Amino acid sequence: MRFTALALLFTLPMLRADEGMWTFDNIPVQQIKAKYGVELDAAWLKRLQLATLRFPGGTGAFVSRDGLVVTNHHVGRGAIAQVSSAKTDLVKDGFAAANRDQELKIPGLELMMLVSMEDLTAQVNGAVPKGTADKDALTMRRNALADLRKAEEAKTGLTCEPVTLYQGGEYWLYRYKKFNDVRLVAAPEVQVAAFGGDPDNYTYPRHDLDFSLFRVYERGQPYQPQAFLRFQPKGVAMGELTFISGHPGTTFRQQTHAQMVYARDVGIPFQLRSLARQKAALLVLSATSPEARRIAAEAIYGIENGTKRLSGQLLGLAKAENLRKVEEAEAVLKAAVAKDPDLKFRVGESWDHVARAVARQQALLKETAFEGTGRVALLGHALTLVRLPEEEGKPSALRLTEFSEGNLKATKARLLSPRPMQKPVEAALLAAGLQEAKDEFGAEHPFVKAMLGSGSPEAVAKAAVEGTKLDDPAVRKQLAEGGKAALEASTDPMILLARKLDPFNRAIRKRMEDEVTSVFSEHGGRIAEARFKVFGKALYPDATFTLRLGYGPVATYANGTGTLAQPFTTFMGMYDRHLGWGGNAAAAEDGAWTLPQRWLDRQGKLDLTTPFNFIYACDTVGGNSGSPVVNAKGEFVGINFDSVFEGQGGYYVYDADTKRAVATDARAILEALRKIMDADQLVAELIGK
Repeated sequence: MRFTALALLFTLPMLRADEGMWTFDNIPVQQIKAKYGVELDAAWLKRLQLATLRFPGGTGAFVSRDGLVVTNHHVGRGAIAQVSSAKTDLVKDGFAAANRDQELKIPGLELMMLVSMEDLTAQVNGAVPKGTADKDALTMRRNALADLRKAEEAKTGLTCEPVTLYQGGEYWLYRYKKFNDVRLVAAPEVQVAAFGGDPDNYTYPRHDLDFSLFRVYERGQPYQPQAFLRFQPKGVAMGELTFISGHPGTTFRQQTHAQMVYARDVGIPFQLRSLARQKAALLVLSATSPEARRIAAEAIYGIENGTKRLSGQLLGLAKAENLRKVEEAEAVLKAAVAKDPDLKFRVGESWDHVARAVARQQALLKETAFEGTGRVALLGHALTLVRLPEEEGKPSALRLTEFSEGNLKATKARLLSPRPMQKPVEAALLAAGLQEAKDEFGAEHPFVKAMLGSGSPEAVAKAAVEGTKLDDPAVRKQLAEGGKAALEASTDPMILLARKLDPFNRAIRKRMEDEVTSVFSEHGGRIAEARFKVFGKALYPDATFTLRLGYGPVATYANGTGTLAQPFTTFMGMYDRHLGWGGNAAAAEDGAWTLPQRWLDRQGKLDLTTPFNFIYACDTVGGNSGSPVVNAKGEFVGINFDSVFEGQGGYYVYDADTKRAVATDARAILEALRKIMDADQLVAELIGK
């Protein structure tokens, strides 16, 4: 076994360069010390943990003793849009509160701070008797986690979330403090925050002032955080070691070779086609009026961002050498399993089980994609309401997972969230989804006939969205509290549509869980057992939108242009790119490189040599948007906002040569706040003066 373990160390893509999104219970402190001479102690790590916040879809951080929080503009964009209007478009025009009385409360925005974590693997696996079928084992583990969650929330008053790591190899409970009084403090114009638009997205060099500032309040007063990250006005230098703390969303590096081939050949191409249809529908809506363009902008941005990210992933999977690495690593691990009688009995056939489940996943792909709520929040709320009384009437162990006693509180909280929805956007997305189902299934498919009847996708979507009152959280609350009688009496068209959807969704969900998800969970966990036996915890788990630490230096790379990428860009470079595209008069690529007028008027006030963006070798993916980048002292030197296109294959296979993240430099934020946004008081707060 010793030789096999050594071979695996050089074959599995796990410990090369500065790879890794490490959970805070398992930071490779000795590895970091040996390579960089930097020693991270428990106090340093705890401070970074408590200073880092989870935003919906991204990350942020406390950066002052008075609860000031920084995140990306694109992470905060939805919140900024919430407090905007056709007359006062803060996304377009920017915002800076002159004092705290002017800070704008964001309805429904909740931030989460990780307080502690607990490994519950033994308790969860102990709830599954030996010999239990995979489909039943999945339910038993979920119910065990839900019960533990409920008990812990009752005991601590914290928000608790179950977390599955290592493809089912470990089960944890993460405890969070939740903040729900969050106010907008400052944000630049979107044209500067997302300078270059979609054409520049996932590229480098970049010139994006991608930040926004919020403040957390508690009991009407600015929250005093236990830990915060002070801005370092001197920034960071080429080659200097950096650390990133954030919530990477999802990676797939521990999937089997069969799963990655499916993603390359079937899964990702299917997603790209679906996103293209959704974008087309939203562009049609956007063209109807300036106000439609404003309210559709965030959804279009999200789809464009997802499309480019998936395209990069596909490019990475299409590289023969990448999947060859996975296949070779899998072969070596299989050989190690074959030499160990216990592992052979437990894990020997797991890869075959997963491969068969992948075939079922492909067979069920269309039903899984279309017989659900998609991106339509109103339909999601309606389906939750339709199911609520029925599920509450069952024993907890027999309910759908989100309605079990342990998870019910969180489900109801999501249902009653006051975050607003844009009905025109909802209607466009619902119509697009129904049209896609009709095109893919055919008009005579039972699901299509049930959902559309004799109507067109556009007519059905329009009637459901325009007629529903579920956009009002008070209405949702009334229906939820009214129970079965209220739901049965409801004539809300979105409720009626959800009733039609419910049986189809339940059926495909059960098939997926029985034939696919449960197999991935059980046998992914067994494969993880084999890795643990060989390596211990010298591995990091795939990303799960939970708190992780990454590390690496500011570093260049060969970006395919025949030269090396510059480690830093400057304000001078932004203006050069603006002028190189003909300035505001040209408005090429829908104005991607235009600049707001005040940025032209005040150009002479700026120190144009100020570093703007930089690239660095921390291992990041989506969800790390808004993550603080800190130096060895734990000082804030930048905010992560992107990674390079060439490195998007890192969702599946890490490549040290191309995996580079992109950050907005702390110095650029301070310079813009001083010289453009007239926010000297925020600069003083950020640097502690």
